[in-house]
Formats: sequence, C-alpha cells, structure tokens
Amino acid sequence: MNMRTTLISCFWGLLALVWIVVGLIYYQASRPKSDSTELQVFNVIPGMTLKKVAQELSRQNLIRSASAFQAIALIQDKQKLIMVGEYNVSPSMLPVDILQIITSGKTILYPVTIPEGYRITEIADLLEKQNLADKDIFFKQTKNMELIKGTPVDSLEGYLFPETYHFGKFTPEANIVKKMVETFKERALKQDFLKRAKEMGFSYHEIITLASLIEKETGKDSERKQISSVFHNRLKRNMRLQTDPTVIYAIENFDGNIRKRDLKIDSPYNTYRYRGLPPGPIASPGLKSIIAALYPAKSRNLYFVSRQDGSHQFSATLNEHNRAVQKYQLRRVGR
Repeated sequence: MNMRTTLISCFWGLLALVWIVVGLIYYQASRPKSDSTELQVFNVIPGMTLKKVAQELSRQNLIRSASAFQAIALIQDKQKLIMVGEYNVSPSMLPVDILQIITSGKTILYPVTIPEGYRITEIADLLEKQNLADKDIFFKQTKNMELIKGTPVDSLEGYLFPETYHFGKFTPEANIVKKMVETFKERALKQDFLKRAKEMGFSYHEIITLASLIEKETGKDSERKQISSVFHNRLKRNMRLQTDPTVIYAIENFDGNIRKRDLKIDSPYNTYRYRGLPPGPIASPGLKSIIAALYPAKSRNLYFVSRQDGSHQFSATLNEHNRAVQKYQLRRVGR
C-alpha cells in the first residue's frame, strides 16, 4: 500500500513538473523578448544547426529562451528548414514569427547594377566590392558552359546580361551567374532575333560578339546602328575591323594606354591583326547594342573616329577618314 502511494505521488509529481516545464516553455515561446520594434540583422551562416541558431538568437537578445525556440521548431517540424541568409527581425517579434522568417528564405537583398559593356573580370570585382561574391569563385563559375550551349569558346563572356539585380549576402556565386545568364535568355535570346541573325548569315554567338564591339565603341544610342553599319560593311569587304577595344581585351594587364606595339599582339581577339570577328564577345552588350548588330544603319561608311566629346565622325573613304583624324585627333594632340 505504501509502495502504491509512493508511485502515485511520484507520478503526480512528475506530471506536475512536466506541466511546469511546458508552461515555462509556453510562456517563453508566447512572449517577445521586449517591446523594441527596432529591426536587427540576424545572420544564418552556412553550417549553423538549429541549436546554434537558437543560441545566437538568445545571445543577441532576440528571444527569451533558446530551448523554447528549439522546442517550437521541433513541434512544427521546421528544424531542418532554416535557410542560410540575412534576415530582419526584432525583439518585439514572437519566437514563432522569427522562426517563420528564417525558414521562409526571404533574406535581405542588396541591389547591384551591372553596367553595359562590363567584362566578366569587372563584374567579379564589382560583386566582391559589394560583398556579394568571392571574385575568384565567381570567375570559376563563369566557365560553366552548360548554361549557354553551342558557343565555340569556354567562357560566358557576353552572356551575363547587364541589369540591376538583387542578391543576398550568402547567395552562391553559381546562382548569381545562373541568374545573369537566365536574364540574358529572357531579354536577348528571342526567336525573332535568332531568325534575323540566320537571315543575315550569322550565328547568334557572332551577333553577340559584334554587339559587344558596338557596346565598347560608343555610349550614344544614336550612334550604335552607325557603328554597326561600319563593322558590317568592313566584314562584307573582308577588311580588318581594327577596333581598339579588342586589342585592350587581348592585353593581359592593360594600363590605360594602347601603344603601337600592342596593335601587333598575336591574339585572335586582335582585330588589327586578324580579319573577321574575334572568337567571342569582349564584354556584356546591352539590348540596344544587340539590336544594332541585327539592324545596322544603311550606309557606305567604313571608318569612324572619336570627336573627343563622346561622339564620332563617320567616313566612307580613307581620305575622308584621314581628314577627320587630322581634325579631331592630331590637331588636339598638337595643342
């Protein structure tokens, strides 16, 4: 009888203890840490377990109890759904709401604008400068030719579409590259563009290559089709394109100055030495340059020279071109 009484007492005592623990967890889980609504950035870094996440939330005074937070995650079967990233949370949020946020994948996103005419190396530097990517890892991912098939080169140069993107601090470099290529496909890989290229006798890779030359030669929308016309006319006549940006692309460590000896560099990208288009794009062209490559202006022009004000003088003959060079280049140098 005494043994039975003892067991019953132990049972009720244990049950009471369980209820106390449950009640304590419920109390801590159903109340915010404080009334402060000030948002804080909370990082879920790669490799963090539920336990580590809960401990860090507690350390940053965002929840009352790490154990209570873990219990909520286990009850809701979300212990394995916590996603890497940066999240905006505040001490006034309930633990269950914080759990919802860090399992939603809706991380803090940062805008980054890729300018038209940027090379892969420049894009990589820009992303690293904004703490959005490791440039070496990013560069390695731009060798993944599974993203764009059918090109004769081993780089995605020209296919990372210039646009404003939004990425999280922990977005994998492979995902960033994939997003840029997907944007290229959406914006530039249109059926009517492909049809037009075929009608002109070009592969689409050649059109993107030509568009990249146009992009690097001018920033004026009004000139893109004129520049395109010059290149198309020279290609038809089997003339060398002789465009400086291709020489710059061929120089490993360009210091900002093209020298006479640079024009003799033995590179398939050197259009002063080799006829036709280079093997691939030298930068990421914008949509306007792609359209210009597909729809050049009608002209007899074979030359152009900078007026030193952002615009160019176009010429149909070498004599006209030489006079333009004398007017806009040599005289200014003499001054």
